[in-house]
Amino acid sequence: MGTELLTTTRSFRRRLDLTRPVERRDLLECLDIAVQAPSGSNRQPWRFLIVQDCETKQQIAEYYRKGFAANLSGRTPRPDQLGDLASGQYLADHLAEVPALVLVCSLGRLPGGPSSLRLASFYGSIYPAVWNFMLALRERGLGSCLTTAHLAYEREVADLLGIPFDEVTQLAMIPVAHLLPGSDRPGRRTPAADVTMWDRWA
Repeated sequence: MGTELLTTTRSFRRRLDLTRPVERRDLLECLDIAVQAPSGSNRQPWRFLIVQDCETKQQIAEYYRKGFAANLSGRTPRPDQLGDLASGQYLADHLAEVPALVLVCSLGRLPGGPSSLRLASFYGSIYPAVWNFMLALRERGLGSCLTTAHLAYEREVADLLGIPFDEVTQLAMIPVAHLLPGSDRPGRRTPAADVTMWDRWA
């Protein structure tokens, strides 16, 4: 895996091809790479639920749109955020058309008010697999982005999909599609040297 793949894989929304199906074989190959990620105590708590049924995607999209709108409520975006918000709104408007929605779940549910240690272990045992998955997709010409807006209605989505809410936590949803042509370049980022300290916080 080269530097170019690592530096040009990002949240693809507008470039998702909403017309071309995604093969199950490709999704499973990428998930096989995802589950090679490390997890705390090698628990491998991840579970994946892939939704391709049109009616079910439409119902999930309705919850997603409501969660996305609530997320934006009362916010005043900076001028440099407007493009990202427009891209996010585009995905919210077209989520039901994305060929595959991959819900990323973890076995178990944290108790109320968990410690930072518990939170770090719980989420840290899942998100490396998510990034592996997204990189593997990109290597195959597929695009994705990590979304969480539907989690405002996690219980409702769990009921819709038969996920046992008290035993399984949804942590992300990854829309997956083939990528439309476009520019692949590193994103605008603050240089690491500007956000790195040595020996003490300063």
